Amino acid sequence: MLKRFQAVPGTGAVWAATFYVYVDTPWRFRSKEALWKYKDPFATPLSTRRFVARFSLMPLAQPGVEATYMATQPLKLLILGAHPDDAEYHAGGLAIVYRQLGHTVRMISLTNGSAGHHQRPPETLAEIRRAEAAASGAVIGAEYLTWDIPDGELVPTLEVRRMVIREIRTFAPDLVLTHRPYDYHPDHRAVGQLVQDASYLVTVPNFMPEVPALYRDPVFAYMADLFTKPCPMTPNVVLDVTEHIDLIVRMLACHRTQVFEWLPYEEGVLDTVPADEQEKLGWLRRWYLDHIRPRAERFRDLLVTAYGPQRGWQIEACEVFEISQYGQRPDALRRAELFPTARIA
Repeated sequence: MLKRFQAVPGTGAVWAATFYVYVDTPWRFRSKEALWKYKDPFATPLSTRRFVARFSLMPLAQPGVEATYMATQPLKLLILGAHPDDAEYHAGGLAIVYRQLGHTVRMISLTNGSAGHHQRPPETLAEIRRAEAAASGAVIGAEYLTWDIPDGELVPTLEVRRMVIREIRTFAPDLVLTHRPYDYHPDHRAVGQLVQDASYLVTVPNFMPEVPALYRDPVFAYMADLFTKPCPMTPNVVLDVTEHIDLIVRMLACHRTQVFEWLPYEEGVLDTVPADEQEKLGWLRRWYLDHIRPRAERFRDLLVTAYGPQRGWQIEACEVFEISQYGQRPDALRRAELFPTARIA
């Protein structure tokens, strides 16, 4: 089997060769020193396990080169956010890329969003936000689920951990995105802790035996935040989302109770929201760029290294991800496959 890269014409050769050799064996061989990297991607019993010999050559982060590693199988992306609209705000660009490539995307809000308003009552707001989330997912053809946990009351209990494990096992994603457990909002911190606690247990058959365990855990990665205590984010992946801004804004615009009501109220700018629907989209586009521009400034050095000085200094809208130490540790090829069109740090 041969996998390949796509490159922008005139930027230089970008190539990668991947050769698979299937061998029936009850054991797996690994050599850190060898150029050949052995990996077992098959969810088969130990007695019939096979290994794959893989050899590859590729420059993943060569400045000035736009490369896309082509997945040979459809991928599944699971985004576990604390609230409806968290997934789009932090990872809408990557979700769009996945859908454009024909991959499956599922976004989940663990809470019902019932606390996010200054006028609407919680019961009514929760139902509205569930519908808003579903509409947002429909913009890109993605599934968007909203759980029933009250907004502001999410804690990393054993019960919710089981819910997260069940979701990961049944959906069997290749990549799981979530918040870091270091964040201003207790619900964000709780989701990060829950996913971290689930990352190993999804592979343990005797834990929740009623739901078949995964043979191989997915890759887990954290979505961006700018907090530095107790430790700052250290991204492994950066994605320029400039070309996806309008579609991200369309997704965010579905969350009307948030982007046109609650958040402007919190920021003291509610009186600046236009009444005209088309003007609202322009206002939201400016609001979104104002809020994510500090992300690009914080990680400017990474953008310049990944995209080269000419492009890197101009990027205003980006998404960055930190691959978790818990769960599967992907090699460079797998990272490029899971983060198409992104740059690997």
